[in-house]
Parts: sequence; structure tokens; C-alpha cells
Amino acid sequence: MNAPMTLDGHEVLLAVTGGIACYKAAALASQLTQAGAGVTVAMTDAATRFVTPLTFQSLTGRPVYTSLWESVERYDPQHIALVDRAEAMVIAPATANIIGKMASGIADDLVSTLAMTAMASTRILLAPAMNTNMWNNPVVLSNVARLTELGVDTIGPNEGRLACGTVGAGRMAEPDEIFGAVVALLTE
Repeated sequence: MNAPMTLDGHEVLLAVTGGIACYKAAALASQLTQAGAGVTVAMTDAATRFVTPLTFQSLTGRPVYTSLWESVERYDPQHIALVDRAEAMVIAPATANIIGKMASGIADDLVSTLAMTAMASTRILLAPAMNTNMWNNPVVLSNVARLTELGVDTIGPNEGRLACGTVGAGRMAEPDEIFGAVVALLTE
């Protein structure tokens, strides 16, 4: 790893959406935590079907948030409190669904609400992951371009063999790559 070994005192909000690349998000959470960052994880319902909240809780030592309707440790509205604490929000994997919601201003679950809240005040890094045909869809590419214009950073997707057997663009960037991008966001 070429990045600084310590992220002590930095806070990262890691949002995990529903795609097979969720397992890479677990590795990223571990890497960030081992580097000293405080990592809070929020997951969509679909993400919990790939990797359980317990995995992320064990890796980060913090509660994992999966709903706007959960009780919180403070009186603050959860989506505001989680974003206020974070210096950066990482969405990995970033599915076509969350990218479309963000580009359209839709906030209908915890992760999309956190993203919409964060867009006004917090650096956001998207790590797209989806089937090659979905990635190459003009609507998805337009949504990514719109988010880039609004100041959202992206990393990837990479090319290679996808879980569906297709070979092409759509693989989520590797955890080391995303980690390096997070370090750059937090230290620039």
C-alpha cells in the first residue's frame, strides 16, 4: 500500500448497495478501519442479501444502519447525524439504481437519503459496479456525468470478468484502489 498507514481521526461513511461486489466493500471497511479511520456503514436492503450487517459491524466495531426508521443513539435525525460526522462518503458498490437516484434527486431509503444530504456538504466517492450492458447504458453514463458535474468523485469501474460471466467494463475498483482514493480525498 503506497498510501499513508494512518487515517487516525478521520471519519468515513461507507454506503453499501445491492450488488455482488459487496464482498469488496467488506474488505474496504476492514482496510479503512485498520488504517485508523472511524468507519460507519449504511446498507440498502438489497445489500444485506449479499453481506450481512454483522460482517460490517464486526469489521468496524460500530453499529450498521439499514433503515431510516431505526432507533438512533442520539436525538438527531439519523441521516443528518451520520453525514455531519463524516468527512467523506464512499458508495461501494454504486449500482445503477443509486446512481440514478442521486442524479434525479430521489431519497427514498436510507442510503439515497444519506447521499442526497451529503451532496451539499461532504465529499462523495462512487465506486460503480454493474453488468457491462448496464454500465454502457446511455442513461447510466449520463447520470454519472451529471453527478461528476455536481462534484461527486468516481473511481472505476474496471474491466474484467464479471460475476455474470460477461467480460468488459463494470467491475468495481479493487479495495486498494478505493482506499487510495479515500486517502486522497481525506488528505488533500
